[in-house]
Amino acid sequence: MKQTAAHDRHNPDLLALLPKEAAHLIEIGCSTGALAREYKKLNPACVYSGVEVDPDYASQAERYCDTVLVLDIEAADDMFFRLQADTECWIFGDSLEHLRDPWRVLSRVRGVIPGDGCVVACIPNMQHWSVQAKLSCGEFRYEDAGLLDRSHLRWFTRKTIIDMFTAAGFRITSGFPRVFTEPIRDKVLAAIRQMALTIGADPDQAASDATAFQYVIKAVPR
Repeated sequence: MKQTAAHDRHNPDLLALLPKEAAHLIEIGCSTGALAREYKKLNPACVYSGVEVDPDYASQAERYCDTVLVLDIEAADDMFFRLQADTECWIFGDSLEHLRDPWRVLSRVRGVIPGDGCVVACIPNMQHWSVQAKLSCGEFRYEDAGLLDRSHLRWFTRKTIIDMFTAAGFRITSGFPRVFTEPIRDKVLAAIRQMALTIGADPDQAASDATAFQYVIKAVPR
């Protein structure tokens, strides 16, 4: 399946969580290299490696990454991971949801990452109010981009993101939701609050978790 359409925009919130003086970083799903381009402006001495499953995107990423490997990370052998033993930061910018088994990939990263290393990720939130509203009407239709991107294989919420990283041997130390200005959100949140009350859940937490479009997080080995 073709990956999400490439573009030259970077995620500034993801960039903000990257360690500013890392010597070696690797981005899984580097697309055209936009994040590498911006990080290199802050830390030009680093070695920034990219892994990209789409060869066309990979060729564009070569403009900004020091090395780019065309590879399905889930097909990577043990040698690939052992060779990353000095990599201080693993980056998954909207890529974990495209994997068949992101839990296993994170566990393999945990097996080689240095004790002072970190994983930085951006992950879509399937608890977003718009998805809940569409589900209530049976309108779960795949799209070319966004939360219902047809190339997404896995779906996460705030709680299950925490579960995934904990199960893989990581501890989330920082992060925040990406919240955007959206029409009619408050009207739908009122219904989400009521639904939470009906099932005995915390309405404030339910509404808060429904506002995040994505979560950006930083996790360290535990």
